[in-house]
Amino acid sequence: MITIVGERLNSTRRAVAAAIAERNADFVRKEAVAQAEAGADFLDVNAAACLAQEIDALRWMIDVVQEAVATPLCIDSPSAEAIAAGLEAAHGEVLVNSITAERERAEQILPLVRDRGARVVGLTMSESGMPSTAAQRRDLAREIVELAAKHGIPADHVYIDALVRPVSTESAQGRGFLEGVRAIRDAGTGAHVICGLSNVSFGLPRRRLLNRTFLAMAMAMGLDAAIVDPLDQWLMATMRAGCALLEMDEFCVEYLAAHRERALGDD
Repeated sequence: MITIVGERLNSTRRAVAAAIAERNADFVRKEAVAQAEAGADFLDVNAAACLAQEIDALRWMIDVVQEAVATPLCIDSPSAEAIAAGLEAAHGEVLVNSITAERERAEQILPLVRDRGARVVGLTMSESGMPSTAAQRRDLAREIVELAAKHGIPADHVYIDALVRPVSTESAQGRGFLEGVRAIRDAGTGAHVICGLSNVSFGLPRRRLLNRTFLAMAMAMGLDAAIVDPLDQWLMATMRAGCALLEMDEFCVEYLAAHRERALGDD
């Protein structure tokens, strides 16, 4: 099955930022429980919008979420200090979001990932900026996997984010991302491929329609993890159908279970 990272506990959402500011534990608990029950494999926790208070806010979020659910966490921050604090507070399996191919940032975070036995998201970015072509995404993925290996982190603990960009402003980037996923898969790095799916539809109407269509296309290219809203029932139904059709769900066991639980929506 595809790995689902629930995106809803991100401080860039106004409701989440308000809940953090007010220390509204009930809101955070409800979001965590709803995402876990909807099938999330990891829950992203991000307090970066809190700026100077990020570390305290992140620790508080982690404590509240872990009291509510047993779902592993994805510690999400641009700050190595915040990631270190989050790893210290988190229990069990954990995913770190994120590093890039920029050496300085990678060298700050990868030792934390190694020492914790964590998994890590690697964004296909470098000092030169964001990639445009499939070949650039593939080459950056190789660099990230090599950087991780130098720190003793196996390739199957690395999740390469080939960076979805909005088609509303860069029409070629939907295809560019999909071709990038295929190129990364064909490169045989052994890493997983992940994305923040909803970026593709930014600025457009009927965003959920675009998101679930794009998810199915990306899965066919080799995507095996996604950062999404698991409360979007149609998107989750598309994911389960895609897994059944792409030999990611042997004998369609998960698909049939979702049907029995009425989790696939109405025809």
